[in-house]
Amino acid sequence: MTKKRIIPCLDMDNGRVVKGKKFQNMQDVADPITLAKQYELDFADELFILDISRSDRATFINIVKEIVHDLSIPVTVGGGIRSLEDVDEVLEAGADKISITSAAIENPELLKKAVEKYGSERIALAIDAKNVAENKWNAFTNGGRNDSGLDAIEWAKQGEQLGVSEILVNSIDADGEKTGYDIALNQAMADAVSIPIIASGGAGDLDHFREVLTDGKADAALAASVFHYEEIVISDLKEYLLNFDIPVGEI
Repeated sequence: MTKKRIIPCLDMDNGRVVKGKKFQNMQDVADPITLAKQYELDFADELFILDISRSDRATFINIVKEIVHDLSIPVTVGGGIRSLEDVDEVLEAGADKISITSAAIENPELLKKAVEKYGSERIALAIDAKNVAENKWNAFTNGGRNDSGLDAIEWAKQGEQLGVSEILVNSIDADGEKTGYDIALNQAMADAVSIPIIASGGAGDLDHFREVLTDGKADAALAASVFHYEEIVISDLKEYLLNFDIPVGEI
């Protein structure tokens, strides 16, 4: 049985880890190098690093290089990737995978070219999804500020056709609220595609992870603040999931 992955996320702004709610009101949290090392010790399966500032790309890339050098778990990098040259830069910095959000909507050909150059296993599509009607979500761009008008589920299907290896589903509505993942959204995504789904947004307690990895049909669960503030320790979370016969990685 395929093991479910637990993935902490570092939202990066000017060299620091930050966190907000619904993609707004960012607050300083911690040093990224320190957090990254701790997450590996806590048995995270992967690490996701997201550049949300894009004002000092050189600093961000240098931090990615340092984290990759210090860690043995896979690292995925997203944010600020708008061209094939940006993909080159991040992968050359040592990232195992890259994730594209807004630029993929504006230029789907970028996804196709990245897959052709590096292989599908190194390219993920991230979708910032917001509920716009009953059982309907649209894909938003520019950090969740602009409604692309694209149906998020249909966009996921297109991403799979373009060759990406997985879909990162960011629920704007649930982000930072700690009231649980958007189960309906993740179910709909998982039912629409055959590639893995990573659920993001809303984790607040242990049971939220259990729910999204079972009822939500997600293959992996990503979270930030509950891990950053040590409200949940990843090794404890994995022990909890094992009690429900949910297969997890090493602990």
